[in-house]
Amino acid sequence: MAKFMSLKDAVSENLSDGDVVAFEGFTHLIPHAAAHEAIRQGYKNLTLIRMTPDVIYDQMIGMGMAKKVIFSYAGNPGVGLLRRLRDAVENGWPNKLEIEEHSHSAMANAYEAGAAGLPLAVFRGYRGAGLAEVNPNIKSITCPFTGEILAAIPSNRPDVTFIHAQKADKKGNVMVEGIIGIQKEAALAAKRAVVTVEEVVDDLNNHPNATVLPHWALTAVCLVPGGAHPSYAHGYYIRDNASYLEWDNIAADRDRFTAWMQENVLNATAEDFATRVESLRV
Repeated sequence: MAKFMSLKDAVSENLSDGDVVAFEGFTHLIPHAAAHEAIRQGYKNLTLIRMTPDVIYDQMIGMGMAKKVIFSYAGNPGVGLLRRLRDAVENGWPNKLEIEEHSHSAMANAYEAGAAGLPLAVFRGYRGAGLAEVNPNIKSITCPFTGEILAAIPSNRPDVTFIHAQKADKKGNVMVEGIIGIQKEAALAAKRAVVTVEEVVDDLNNHPNATVLPHWALTAVCLVPGGAHPSYAHGYYIRDNASYLEWDNIAADRDRFTAWMQENVLNATAEDFATRVESLRV
């Protein structure tokens, strides 16, 4: 049953050192504010799950929070590589990072299996691909009905998932519009699900194509206007492409990265996100 609370309290009550955690959103509605609050609280030894690790995981990895990342593509959208992730993999800075790489379809199926309470995902995939040679969690299984050889991987079942959405009603039901990605499945697959939203309304006025997460499937709802920035929230503000371009230069140097994180994350608050999107609002 969802409770309304501050983002600071939601993170402290639901995230712990050593957890398996997903901060999900596919280009759209990426939960930057939630990730920044986790950074401020200084968690360690996390296993980070995300279909497309981008800037938020680059920041978390660079701050030494991650021991492992399970993913299907890692990059700064439209710009290039993730420099802090690469530094961790290649040089062990600030600590060694274990990686488990999958395809997009595999990650989506793993979340769906997790949402269904299943221990594994079975699907057609990885035929002729080389990932199985470097990822021991990619197995094959024989269909007992047809004899077909299928791919099998562990389901994604995070201890906690964080997502961002447009709005919640006063009961704690949450509506997600636009590019949905895998947010719904990631929330339902987790033991605990925390959602930051742009606004709280009396009535969602949801239409037939809207995705609504019911309050009984969520742990906490937090009002954080602008909480996806520099990602975007459909109907509220556009993507801040300049910030993604700037990040490539910031992340290229360890000292510059550390100084930027101190000023813009460690010394910031969740409320600062509201001011960052004013020039981007639609």
